[in-house]
Amino acid sequence: MTVHTMPLPLPQTDLPRTLHSALVVDDHPLFCDALSMTLKAVAGITRIETADRLESAIARLDRAPMPDVVVLDLNLPDVDGLDGLIRLKTVVGAVPVVVVSSLADNRVVSAALRAGASGFVPKHSHREVFRAAFEAIRQGRAYHPDGYVPQNDPKAPASQREEAVARLSLLTRQQARILQLICEGKLNKQIAWELTIAETTVKAHVTAIMRKLGVQSRTQAVLIARGASFDSLMPEGD
Repeated sequence: MTVHTMPLPLPQTDLPRTLHSALVVDDHPLFCDALSMTLKAVAGITRIETADRLESAIARLDRAPMPDVVVLDLNLPDVDGLDGLIRLKTVVGAVPVVVVSSLADNRVVSAALRAGASGFVPKHSHREVFRAAFEAIRQGRAYHPDGYVPQNDPKAPASQREEAVARLSLLTRQQARILQLICEGKLNKQIAWELTIAETTVKAHVTAIMRKLGVQSRTQAVLIARGASFDSLMPEGD
């Protein structure tokens, strides 16, 4: 098996990285159990917590201490596509996020790495693949699966999907949550009630969201968000 690694896009300061604890975000309990055993066996991770929703994961990350690594399934009940990864990155800071997903199409891998994932492992990989992936992360390198081919020339203009991911990455955690609620069709008054904030605060956030996304309406903001969904990653016929 050929192991592929590449430098992380962010500067590294404290290498090698220690990986003693992990937060696994996946809504399938049996897979969480199996992955926990794998991480303990091949990556030396001794403290593993789990969350079955993105919101549960974020609530856990609000409490100290932060885990050494987060392992994320892209397909969660409360997020669509790369939205979960983008929102998680606003919370974890420099903590690496490794995507472990059954959606291992080359387009999905590429989009996840561009959205800030430190590595991507197909969900049903053998233990040796997990071993290689987490060793790469420990050494400060990103990991992508065997056979992955970067889709675009780095000098080429960004695609619409890449533009969407880049713009969504500018949002704060609260703004990302509000955009998700907008995508669900919630009005400002409903968003204010759900988040326990003033409606004027919601309006200010919506204005900031539209400014960062470079749009003039809520509908256009929703279209940008959908640009990072799984549907946008997989062309018709796949």
